[in-house]
Amino acid sequence: MPPPRIWINACEPSGDMHAAILAKALRSMHPGVRLSGMGGSAMEEQQVDLKLRMEGLSVMGISEVFAYLPRVLGMWRTIRKQLADAKPDAIVLVDSPDFHFRVAKMASKLQIPVFYYISPQVWAWRRGRINFLRRHVRRVLCILPFEEQFHRSHGLEAEYVGHPLLEQLLRPEILDVSPETNRIGILPGSRKSEIERMMPVFAQTAARLLQLDPALEFCVFKAPGVNEDQIRVHCPPQLPLRFIDHPRRYEQMRSCALILATSGTVTLESALLQVPTIVGYKFSRLSFLVGVRLVKVPAVSLANLILRRNVLPEFIQNQANADNLTTQAWQWLSHPEEMRRVRRELSRLPGMLTTQSTCPRDTACGPADRSAAIILGDLGCRFQQGDRT
Repeated sequence: MPPPRIWINACEPSGDMHAAILAKALRSMHPGVRLSGMGGSAMEEQQVDLKLRMEGLSVMGISEVFAYLPRVLGMWRTIRKQLADAKPDAIVLVDSPDFHFRVAKMASKLQIPVFYYISPQVWAWRRGRINFLRRHVRRVLCILPFEEQFHRSHGLEAEYVGHPLLEQLLRPEILDVSPETNRIGILPGSRKSEIERMMPVFAQTAARLLQLDPALEFCVFKAPGVNEDQIRVHCPPQLPLRFIDHPRRYEQMRSCALILATSGTVTLESALLQVPTIVGYKFSRLSFLVGVRLVKVPAVSLANLILRRNVLPEFIQNQANADNLTTQAWQWLSHPEEMRRVRRELSRLPGMLTTQSTCPRDTACGPADRSAAIILGDLGCRFQQGDRT
């Protein structure tokens, strides 16, 4: 049979990274596979033929999506034309349901099988969307252990493939790093709206903590695609900050005594690195009012949801202010035994995210390998021996 043609769609930095790893796994299992789609530099490095770039699209929240609507509509039109012209054998959507649900519907109408990798968090809010997934998605590939049963209980084909962060984070060269008692990390987010809302709060918190202890050092971790000026504009000019780029990011995060983070994937990263993390988030007023009615979970950070208790303190909307964050951070810094307790709690996470399922060619493998095997197997492809380095 001819080599499979697969369209992969990602529209934010974390999705681009996970999509690139999946692309590498697909090529390894079937070197002749033809990959195209929408994404960024990580996918491009894996020789995915990008028909559309994702830069500047990353948004979250109701009002934020409205602001980007003209651009989004143009992208949807381009994707639909590409899918109609090329008729790929499958499309893989990576996270970002607000953008990807429309793409799933397009593909479904064109009778292109849809695989959803890093499944939408319909268990958290807008559960009515499960009916949409059942109509338009062939199989959901879950990265959280409780998602598979949730989806299956609602009539969806779903499989838990494991969490991709485990492979990236649980390496000896990272875990061997010890925390520096005076180092505090700041993770302001990857979206413009997140940085605008949370970085002023983090900067005020840092300034107050420096008054309490001038020996403290603050490291700001930039997301891919975010430059230093976008962050510095929200900080007092005299505030001493050290900016960390992507290389060796996880070793530097691991070296922090504690982290101030905007809610998102980064809070799970810091939790897996066993760094006590204070989580904050501010929505637009409209997004918050809508979210209050629709959200069905007791916490916003994935670590707390998986552990089923609030190990990481969370401050949302009006509670996300410098008074609360400074009080919590100073409480930890003044009582190191509390941070040791948090680290012990966080050490349970890797075991809760591990899966024992295997790939056709290996006794054990990662989430991208499992996902690639499921996708290719579903398309009736024979696995070939590719380069796994």
